[in-house]
Amino acid sequence: MGGGEKMRGGEKMYNTSTPMPTHQLSDSNRGIMGNHNDNNARNLRVYQTWKGSNIFCFGGRLVFGPDVRSLFLTIFLIMIPVILFSAFVSQRLINDFQHQLGYYVVVICVILTAHVIILLFLTSARDPGIIPRNLHPPEDEGSSISADWPGSLVAGPSLPPTKDVMVNGMVVKVKYCQTCLLYRPPRCSHCSICNNCVERFDHHCPWVGQCIGKRNYRFFFMFVSSTTMLCLYVLAFCWVNIRKIMDTYHCNMWTAFLKSPVSGILILYTFICAWFVGGLTAFHLYLIFTNQTTYENFRYRYDGKMNPYNLGCIRNVLEVFFSKIPKSKNKFRAKVRVNSSSSYASSMPLGDSLSPEVPKRSFNIEVGKRQAVADEDFEDIQSQIDSVGGLERCGTQPRHTNWDHKANWEITPDIHVLAAEFGMESGLADRQKISRDH
Repeated sequence: MGGGEKMRGGEKMYNTSTPMPTHQLSDSNRGIMGNHNDNNARNLRVYQTWKGSNIFCFGGRLVFGPDVRSLFLTIFLIMIPVILFSAFVSQRLINDFQHQLGYYVVVICVILTAHVIILLFLTSARDPGIIPRNLHPPEDEGSSISADWPGSLVAGPSLPPTKDVMVNGMVVKVKYCQTCLLYRPPRCSHCSICNNCVERFDHHCPWVGQCIGKRNYRFFFMFVSSTTMLCLYVLAFCWVNIRKIMDTYHCNMWTAFLKSPVSGILILYTFICAWFVGGLTAFHLYLIFTNQTTYENFRYRYDGKMNPYNLGCIRNVLEVFFSKIPKSKNKFRAKVRVNSSSSYASSMPLGDSLSPEVPKRSFNIEVGKRQAVADEDFEDIQSQIDSVGGLERCGTQPRHTNWDHKANWEITPDIHVLAAEFGMESGLADRQKISRDH
């Protein structure tokens, strides 16, 4: 009998514990249910239902990574030496330099520091190039796939784990992302920290607390290179201060360090930092000239191979620094309609011209997994019942007589539970009774 239907005295009754199919409801009942769903629905912003690990500020206007706290450490490491330089070292430079050149030294240091902090926020507080997730798997285009592909249980139709696309006349494989339910574009990768697919993924930088991708790589390189310049600037004028002390007091270097210990500390600190950020700047210059990302350099090793993205040194530089930054593909402040009685929330904006309504095939991934397992269990139950019925009709016994008779015919408690879930308990009881008679 169909789910929710029972027979009593030749009269069809519906079980109230099972939802009644909507096509069997009257118009008035449909209206009541529709009003109930409308009452439970709420209007939220996309960033409030975001499935990634990002942290949003100012109503979704700023997008940070989950490790945004490291941003405060980075600001501290930048500001403290600049404050020490301005408070202790610059005073002597102002007095020693003529024509107020000492003031210009301090002003340039402050401007360069502000420039670094602005670039840091431009890198950390923007969408790095996140690709929106699909609500359902893409349509299969007839590609074949091996039977052990795990996505086939969830995605319904079999989807190949990779596809071949042409990039500048070369074949490039793109992978299917089971989390975002999409085929990643070339140079795209899924960040395990932010839990997003990011275009032209370079790496996830813990110092800025954000992924580095297509929309913020330019600012990231400018931040790293500007930080290198700031370190070298402070290092150079701390040395100038030490030289001024040596000339004024006619002493050696160690005595000058004792007279200005802050200069010695800053020289050591900026020297170490300059090696770190300076080496990072040089490495990314190499990546820009060869049109690689950090991920590609460590993963694929294009040295000695043909890089399909390499356009030549000059064109590679123009692509990074002078190309237009694409707009974000996510409308974090767009409104979505969420049903408060369900755990699933659509991430499609209301009134979006590209997708006016949520496709009917959208579903929750975990629900899909459980449904796939339930379907398999149902098929196992059905096959066991059919095998018992077939042997009953044919009057035959199993061919392998050395099997345990009880173990072969006994139906386990797990099968009883699953059978009760699918409304087949009575049929199983009859089959088990017949098998005991045999």
